[in-house]
Amino acid sequence: MDTPQPTPEEIQARVLHRDGLMLVIDKPAGIAVHKGPKGGPNLEASFDALRYGLPRPPVLAHRLDRDTSGCLVLGRHRKATASLGLLFKHGKIDKTYWAVVEGSPDANEGEIDIPLGRLDAERGWWQKPDPNGLPSRTTWKVMGRGDGLTWLAMEPITGRTHQLRVHCAASGWPIVGDNIYGNGPRFGEPSLHLHAREIVIPLSKNKPPVRVIAPVPAHLHERLKACGWNGEEAAVPELHSAE
Repeated sequence: MDTPQPTPEEIQARVLHRDGLMLVIDKPAGIAVHKGPKGGPNLEASFDALRYGLPRPPVLAHRLDRDTSGCLVLGRHRKATASLGLLFKHGKIDKTYWAVVEGSPDANEGEIDIPLGRLDAERGWWQKPDPNGLPSRTTWKVMGRGDGLTWLAMEPITGRTHQLRVHCAASGWPIVGDNIYGNGPRFGEPSLHLHAREIVIPLSKNKPPVRVIAPVPAHLHERLKACGWNGEEAAVPELHSAE
């Protein structure tokens, strides 16, 4: 999936939450968040349309993979971006992803605890299970099953690069369309079925956390429905770590 550079109107239409400190946007699949060495479309190049009166465009508070869709948090000024960075670093922000995976876990919920390390120097961000790697934990819950596929709600307790993708593949049920760790094609359909569905951000001490849900993108509809999704934007289940 290749997504063209969003126009100012298109990026503004993807704003899910806006306040004085941050924005949460619905990132489309198929576009990088940063400008890469080869150039090409990237979300940052459209952020000037999201200033909403401030002197500078917003800044990424975290990242999502190029082919992952959903909730992406931006800080609107330096102090807010620094605060958000600390919240992400210390695991204070709850993130729930929806994924469609090939195969079927035996249980209905569980936790994956597999340390991850870099695959090799040549592959940059690519990861692998590594006993000497960084601790990496993911909780998951089955939302539905059907026709060799399973719909999962997943919560990364740690925030490693490609964590959910490697954890699913290492568990024997790779994410549909994953062309690095699974069986996805290099080009064409199916594209990666991983969506940052919900984020809960406790940014202000005196206010309740900001909770944002990103609508399910079109490329996930068919397989989610095969797993029992009724097409409604239902609430996300609460997942809790084993701590």
